[in-house]
Amino acid sequence: MTEENQFASDDRSVNSDMLAKAAQLLGLGFTPEECQQMLAIVQERRQHYDSLRRIKLENDVSPSFYFNPVVEQATPAADCPRQFVVRDIPNLKRPDHLEDVAFYPVTHLAQLVRTRQVSSVELTALYLDRLRRYDPVLQCVVTLTEDLALTQAKRADAEIAAGRYRGPLHGIPWGAKDLLATRGYKTTWGAAPFRDQMIDEDATVVRRLEEAGAVLVAKLTLGALAYGDVWFGGVTKNPWDISEGSSGSSAGSSAATAAGLVGFAIGTETLGSIVSPSTRCGATGLRPTFGRVSRQGAMALSWTMDKIGPICRTVEDCALVLTAIYGPDGLDRTVSDAPFVWEPDQRLADLRIGYVAEAFAEADEETNPHDGAVLDVLRGLGVELMPITLPEYDVDVLKITLFAEAAAAFDDLTRSDQDDLLTRQDDDAWPNLFRAARLIPAVEYIQANRVRRLLMQDMAAIMKTVDVFVSPSFGGDVLALTNLTGHPAVVVPNGFTEKGTPTSISFIGGLYKEAETLTVAKAYQDATDYHLQYPPLTIEKRSS
Repeated sequence: MTEENQFASDDRSVNSDMLAKAAQLLGLGFTPEECQQMLAIVQERRQHYDSLRRIKLENDVSPSFYFNPVVEQATPAADCPRQFVVRDIPNLKRPDHLEDVAFYPVTHLAQLVRTRQVSSVELTALYLDRLRRYDPVLQCVVTLTEDLALTQAKRADAEIAAGRYRGPLHGIPWGAKDLLATRGYKTTWGAAPFRDQMIDEDATVVRRLEEAGAVLVAKLTLGALAYGDVWFGGVTKNPWDISEGSSGSSAGSSAATAAGLVGFAIGTETLGSIVSPSTRCGATGLRPTFGRVSRQGAMALSWTMDKIGPICRTVEDCALVLTAIYGPDGLDRTVSDAPFVWEPDQRLADLRIGYVAEAFAEADEETNPHDGAVLDVLRGLGVELMPITLPEYDVDVLKITLFAEAAAAFDDLTRSDQDDLLTRQDDDAWPNLFRAARLIPAVEYIQANRVRRLLMQDMAAIMKTVDVFVSPSFGGDVLALTNLTGHPAVVVPNGFTEKGTPTSISFIGGLYKEAETLTVAKAYQDATDYHLQYPPLTIEKRSS
């Protein structure tokens, strides 16, 4: 037998009987209907495995993950210093109608609260009322945390009155994506099998925001198990067009922020779950570098890809929230102690800024005019844009790392048949994806991670030439590539479609260069007004 024939793949078609027998070998009992549903994915995966096998991997290419033998840490890591940099807003006064502050950015809300023109209790009551008023339409709330919110707001007012001001998030109401554990409240992960789940801890992000004085008003919706905008209570709506969903999986966080129902929110991203709903709803989102924010107390989907970040109304708000939540906690061992210092006056001239030329040339016809205009705005600000070309990899092949990890994270759900309780049961929904992932060979999972290491190296070479680059948010494979490599991104609105729904542009930075990325995004945002336009549905109409 020749070497070529020895390693040739079997060209016979896979059928459902074969899948049933393979599952039986693994000690799994998939039904004939489930095996039939898996067929298309398994056939496609065989092509992915062939693609992986064609990539030459030298022996010195290690996987993109690494093993840490330390099981316990005797003492928690030292907390990072929190340096909030906020400038006064000239002539900022309490409006005649308090409802008018609903869409104020955190920078403005903070000054009103700090100067005691508006109390935290007033602000909290306002947002709780708006959450009740608009949730029946938007379906963005899983649980109102009213008792906790009022307790935290009263404490914030008392501390501020006593001269103990914690910083710009003190007294500001916020919403948590409901995959963040919150002691005393359900954490449902958006999925029916977990709708009554109580986790007796606060996620690190929840704890750190409480330490910053923020007020938690609601647990917000996510697509079931962090996929899409369909959860056990319905479909979270886009406040700009309630005939469509808000995208996902940070569906409620984006919808509530864009609709003026919270001061800011926390989302998560594995493969687009901050960028996509922020785009759909016209919010400003920050996906931090992988390992920047602790995921302790957050639902795990992919241990090598999950990231937590803020969804706000402005870039500067994202910087303030990141300042409160970043850094090691001694619990999530992926978190780096790299410093983050927000410098709102950093000069664009000090940064090397690139753009993905091919992605702009191939942008969708509906958004292309807006995307091209972004480059004009940046050039008008004096930026000398450098064209860059992203590495070419088959990201669908590399996604098997996500699917394998996700299936492992919810192995019990699959084997107990509780996956049947999830609302979505179509071919590309989690139940079918989890079942199909059981047939991903361990060798191919490792090989995909080795190829991922090559991608990371190629991206590192590009990021030696620029500090930040700009790209259409869904241009080419930029979203998947930069999630696989762990690079930070800031997504901001950059226009509207013909039917009046928002579009977006993304700024991607080098690893741990959130400050630089935020600087470029803020410069663009300050030169435009798209972030200052709000969904008509949620703007109060007043008689003159």
